[in-house]
Amino acid sequence: MEFPPVDTASEDGLLAVGGDLSPERLLLAYQNGIFPWFNDDSLILWWTPDPRMVLFPKKVKVSKSMRKVIRDGAFALTQNTCFEQVMDYCAQIERKGQEGTWITPEMKNAYMNLYKKGYAKSFEVWEDGELVGGLYGVDLGRVFCGESMFSLRPNASKFAFIKMAQELGEKGYELIDCQVHTNHLESLGAELMPRNEFVKILQGQLSTRQ
Repeated sequence: MEFPPVDTASEDGLLAVGGDLSPERLLLAYQNGIFPWFNDDSLILWWTPDPRMVLFPKKVKVSKSMRKVIRDGAFALTQNTCFEQVMDYCAQIERKGQEGTWITPEMKNAYMNLYKKGYAKSFEVWEDGELVGGLYGVDLGRVFCGESMFSLRPNASKFAFIKMAQELGEKGYELIDCQVHTNHLESLGAELMPRNEFVKILQGQLSTRQ
């Protein structure tokens, strides 16, 4: 069940093809800076991009407009109240430049299994009792690996990301893995880190899972 060394990945970050999405293999992947990403009609593809997009929780950027959104109190944040529903919304949301979804039924089942074992987590955003945004990912203890987020209202996913970062920072989490660069993530304070540094942080946290 071993993966090849991450430094053997291709230039675009592809490391391996095939295998399965068992909880054991998924955890091994995340603990080594690897994640699955593939279409429904392809074999499982395992990725480890270099550099890696990460956020140090205490470096999260809160714009003036988002400070107002938070202060107004229209949104409320919860954790792990409807993990499956968050995954479903993340799969259904239309994304610019992307056809279909990589959150296939096989992927959903895999992360649901991780959730049941306590290794996956969701953050939900509510407005007037309605689920309007959220995100989910894999919790390694003091490193949280974000997977996907959705928003049904303006700023809902930003609210989820910012409040998640603040809460994880208060709990002593060292890092949030954002996988690959986007301007949106950069605007929220995420930055690029060499893969070897990212993997060293992961390996240093393996024995500290809360």
